[in-house]
Amino acid sequence: MQPNLHGLTSRDNQPVALAIIYSRGRSGIEAPLVTVEVHVANGLPSMSIVGLPETAVKESKDRVRGAILNSRFEFPAQRITVNLAPADLPKEGGRFDLAIALGILAASGQIPSAHLAQYECVGELSLGGELRSINGVLPIAIQVRNHNRKLILPKDNVAEAALVKGIELIPSIHLLEICAHLTGRQLIQPEYPVVQPSPEAEIDFADVHGQYHVKRAFEVAAAGAHNLLMLGPPGTGKSMLAVRLPTILPQLTERQAQETAAIASISDQGLNVANWLKPPYRAPHHTASAAALVGGGSNPKPGEISLAHNGALFLDELPEFDRKVLEVLREPLETGHITISRAARQADFPARFQLVAAMNPCPCGYLGDASGRCHCTSEQVMRYRARVSGPLLDRIDMHLDVPRISHEVLRKGSPQGEETSASIRARVVAARSRALARSGKANSALTAKEVKQLCTLTEQGHQLLEQAMEKFGLSHRAYHRILKLARTIADLAQSESIEVAHLSEAIGYRKLDRRV
Repeated sequence: MQPNLHGLTSRDNQPVALAIIYSRGRSGIEAPLVTVEVHVANGLPSMSIVGLPETAVKESKDRVRGAILNSRFEFPAQRITVNLAPADLPKEGGRFDLAIALGILAASGQIPSAHLAQYECVGELSLGGELRSINGVLPIAIQVRNHNRKLILPKDNVAEAALVKGIELIPSIHLLEICAHLTGRQLIQPEYPVVQPSPEAEIDFADVHGQYHVKRAFEVAAAGAHNLLMLGPPGTGKSMLAVRLPTILPQLTERQAQETAAIASISDQGLNVANWLKPPYRAPHHTASAAALVGGGSNPKPGEISLAHNGALFLDELPEFDRKVLEVLREPLETGHITISRAARQADFPARFQLVAAMNPCPCGYLGDASGRCHCTSEQVMRYRARVSGPLLDRIDMHLDVPRISHEVLRKGSPQGEETSASIRARVVAARSRALARSGKANSALTAKEVKQLCTLTEQGHQLLEQAMEKFGLSHRAYHRILKLARTIADLAQSESIEVAHLSEAIGYRKLDRRV
């Protein structure tokens, strides 16, 4: 247990010029504790920061000096040493500015240090002493709550931190406010802003006319969190369908939402607090690099697959992605996480996403179209489709044809009207609830052992599946994925057992294995 050094005195009964402030660093989506030790000693005026600080942290001494002087405090004309412990954890960004400034003021006796142990603080300082927001506040708030401390943070970050229940937040806009709070002259009242959810999106499955078998497939995919590939000519509604998938997905649980929000919080784009309970939807362009897709950098940051955690990742024009980029998806599709290793450090990010992909049937896109405009040779078609490897296709549960619909259907739609996302989502939520009650997870995440226990077939079902395996040359992985699909279809039908009709529909979603 670390001894409490706050308020110690020397043998001459003079305060020890040492202050300890608690802050938080970043490692993956974790927020490890960083102890900021500030020592003020006699000697030539200087300030040094040790503990693996990167350039932005080293520059904090200039920001801190300006903030202290412009807040009308005295900057000690002594030798100042700042240690960021543990020494082997790289420190980045301006998040330690506030902790360093408070440490200098406490070590020089300008603010009391008696109660600093009950606080943790983060925030970047301007030269005038104002607090600026930082990334990654949500993981920090979770750890601070777990250690029963209070969190001092920039006011702009309080809405994000307030998503964590059971924590006392001390938001501020200036260094002077915090010092007044710590001295007891003017206490800062804790704030817990109520986040208003953003309005429902205007997009809806009712906007899509026709394509009823594809809508049914999307319902099955949403109910079981299954991966899905659409193949069809341009303009048949593949992208229009994909962007509407989040409208039928179940709302995230609080635990899932915190995981997803923590990833968004540490990313460069930040977290949209109003949408934190909604499943994320990511659609990177086909020019995206492997690092952009899975994450990377010298100090690893999450990529698109992690930002889509507990949501959907849409890859349009799948063969146009670099083949090496697509191959990096194979591991996270199986394991649900990605480990990024660098020479100095490694980071592990969750990446349990639902893949939705779209591609054309040939280079020109019109193979099989009634217009007859396609003139691609069989060799060109094979070369085009070979850009997507067999092992990756094998990990996609559902392969769909998306044909062109008639002008009559496009103009009028269904005589009874198109079904809305709300009605589809009601069935999806009911089916997902059955799966969660049975195994505690979506059907797509079932292990091989769980598939054997929960996806049992009749003798007629076994014979049907064996015939499909032989006819389409399906792999053992495809065998298990068909069983998971059949289990989801049975859940949508509110059936305890997998019937032959459920299995037949599941097999129908794998017929493209012989064509792509």
